[in-house]
Amino acid sequence: MKWLKAALATFLAVLVVYGLNRNYGTEVPALGPFLSPYEGFWLNSERNGDFTSEELTIEGLRQPVQIRFDSLRVPHIFAQNDHDLYLAQGYVTAKDRLWQMEFMTHAAAGRLSEIIGDQTLALDQYQRRMGMMKSAKESLQKFSSDPASKALLDAYAAGVNAYIKQLSPREYPLEYKLLKYAPEAWTPLKTALLLKRLAYDMTGFSDDLRMTNNLRKYGNSVMQDLFPDYPFREEPIIPVGTPQSFKPLPIPATPAEFVAGLASHTLERQKPENLGSNNWAVTGTRTANGYPLLASDPHLNLTLPSIWHAVQLHAPGVNVYGVIIPGAPGVGIGFNEHIAWGMTNVGSDVLDWYEVKFKDASRREYWHDNQWKPIKRVLEEIKIKGKASKIDTVLYTHHGPVAYLPNEEPYRKATTPIGHALRWTAHDTQNELMALHSVNRATNYHAFKKALTTWAAPAFNFVYADSQNIAIISNGLFPNKWKGQGQYLLDGSNPTHDWQGWIPMDHVPQVMNPARGFVSSANQSPVSPKDYPYYLGSSFAGYERGARINQRLSAMTKAVPDSFKLLQMDNFNVHAQNVLPTLLAQLDTKAFTSAQRQAYQALSTWKYQYVAEAVAPSVFEEWWQALSRNTWRDEFPVENFKVPARDRTVQMLLQEPNAQWFDNIETPQKETMQDVIQVSFTQAVDSLTKDYGTVNDQWQWGHHKNSSIGHMARLPGFGTKLFAGGSANSINALNGSHGPSWRMVVEMGPEVKAYGVYPGGQSGNPGSKFYDNLVEDWRLGKLHELLFLTFAEDRKEQTNVVWVMKGKK
Repeated sequence: MKWLKAALATFLAVLVVYGLNRNYGTEVPALGPFLSPYEGFWLNSERNGDFTSEELTIEGLRQPVQIRFDSLRVPHIFAQNDHDLYLAQGYVTAKDRLWQMEFMTHAAAGRLSEIIGDQTLALDQYQRRMGMMKSAKESLQKFSSDPASKALLDAYAAGVNAYIKQLSPREYPLEYKLLKYAPEAWTPLKTALLLKRLAYDMTGFSDDLRMTNNLRKYGNSVMQDLFPDYPFREEPIIPVGTPQSFKPLPIPATPAEFVAGLASHTLERQKPENLGSNNWAVTGTRTANGYPLLASDPHLNLTLPSIWHAVQLHAPGVNVYGVIIPGAPGVGIGFNEHIAWGMTNVGSDVLDWYEVKFKDASRREYWHDNQWKPIKRVLEEIKIKGKASKIDTVLYTHHGPVAYLPNEEPYRKATTPIGHALRWTAHDTQNELMALHSVNRATNYHAFKKALTTWAAPAFNFVYADSQNIAIISNGLFPNKWKGQGQYLLDGSNPTHDWQGWIPMDHVPQVMNPARGFVSSANQSPVSPKDYPYYLGSSFAGYERGARINQRLSAMTKAVPDSFKLLQMDNFNVHAQNVLPTLLAQLDTKAFTSAQRQAYQALSTWKYQYVAEAVAPSVFEEWWQALSRNTWRDEFPVENFKVPARDRTVQMLLQEPNAQWFDNIETPQKETMQDVIQVSFTQAVDSLTKDYGTVNDQWQWGHHKNSSIGHMARLPGFGTKLFAGGSANSINALNGSHGPSWRMVVEMGPEVKAYGVYPGGQSGNPGSKFYDNLVEDWRLGKLHELLFLTFAEDRKEQTNVVWVMKGKK
């Protein structure tokens, strides 16, 4: 019997050990290493008093550097030369965010399979087929051809590597332990990959294939009707009527209409209708202190660790504060003693697909300009954890890489076009790094604009303010296209379909000190086509956020920083204001159920505020989604077709109640607009009742919206749920896990004052209180005054930890 008990005990012990050391699915790591006192979570936990003043010896440092940390643990780096400045930045960034910065570069490079296994092989292959690695290498060559840029990159990498060399495996960030791998040396290529990743997030989407499917099914007249070049309601970034001061280049002639002969597919990334970033500035005549005020509010996918790392950089010729994506040197969004700036995504059409005609099955040549041209073949080795590497061959035409061949199954079921080459501004090299370096040092608008001449991708709406001026400029590489070029798939053999050059920077949309006293952007159309000769695209964010910002700014006469903080938290929804009265007026209320009556009552008294405690936003959002689906699903199923924009649907509701599109062609009867509104309302209430029961607190928008901030690698338990207001069409555009990633307000004047907050904390260590210490302040809209020091000994009482870094002799 005792042998049986011993065998059973041994079996159970083996079972427990096995259970603790295996992963559960792709998201839950092995619990053994996680709980181990020798390598797990506990070892990475950070207690009060662990973060203290130190003297450090850093290889490569030329002169002593002082780093002072404030109460938010933001480093204020004081160096005596640029080399030491960026080396120190690399060091402190790695200390806070080493795993994050390396993980992001692995994702961009198509190298996740090295650390995760073959579960991510298709994603890695997709990244290679998009040309991310090849493009990053070419950008690095561009950077390195400039001595100042090369020195900056090398110094930053030396700082990161100095930190890595000090680490023992016990000290690795937790994620390395859970995923069982070690950090590798940081290289300038990784910084180049981060910039490509930024371009991918901002511009790596396309509607071309769905639009082509639409055109093939419905023809040109329907497309012009449902997909106009310019929405019926718009407030462009550049005020309407702003004169242009340049002589435009010739616009390429539009070739004969071309529709690629292809089967129906769906796209990997359909362009989102609401990109969701804001920035604005008002002139001194509208502020209380008589100097301009600026706000920047970029919206991104929210993660922990936070996408941003805050820092102050001080050295001869530069004193700048702001945030930057970990892994890139300098400051991306911020201010210095003279200027402040922020960014939103332009969202112009800078990614096109070209159908490729191969000579034969060997695919060594393709047809272009009436001749066969050679295909360039690039081998990509994708290493796979625990398995042999996969060697992939990517084919390149002069347009760019061919993402998938006719005999291949694309990444995911919703794929990129098969047999098409990609033309994308992210593949064009410029020196974005030097642009940031120069912006950080700019003292006026002339220097700011000059610095942006080396910024290519992604194109941003750069908002600007100094003590006298405000401005906004939609800057980046924009191909000089014919009107509508790239709305549909293009003919890769026809040279007239090629991009024919670039819009000169002096010709990009821009305005300085406009008469209305403010500038703003919210991803809407940069400029009215009536005022601008070039074609930038036809699919921008709706006008609602921009209109609300302009409405509020127009009313400001004595603006103070709190005015902007409140505006960043504005939950008003112009879209709901525009359509809800019409929708309610169409409802037949006689046969309402109790739940429908309560929902109707909530909507009837609603002031269009998307606050977390309100029920009406939940009903309206469900209603609008059902209405849009019931209007378009029969003719434009999203699996293969692009759905007309919200703006066009609103126009039909308000101005074309008898439009044919309200009829459901899949039913024998003819539905009217009123029928669609009524049945959609019923469906919305039924859906909420099914999910939450009779009307109760769970119907509140803060619950129904289900917002959260997850861990970057989707590790469960390292994120946080949110009960918050906001919506995709509000200035506070928090929608799901996408939302305001850095709220900043800068008050210009003799002494620049700034305020900011982001949803996270400085540390990437889940065991640190600085991992997510700012999330609640961010949720409530509480911005912290940013400690901007003018010299190393300035306000010493506000920095409780000081590092003194010296080089090795």
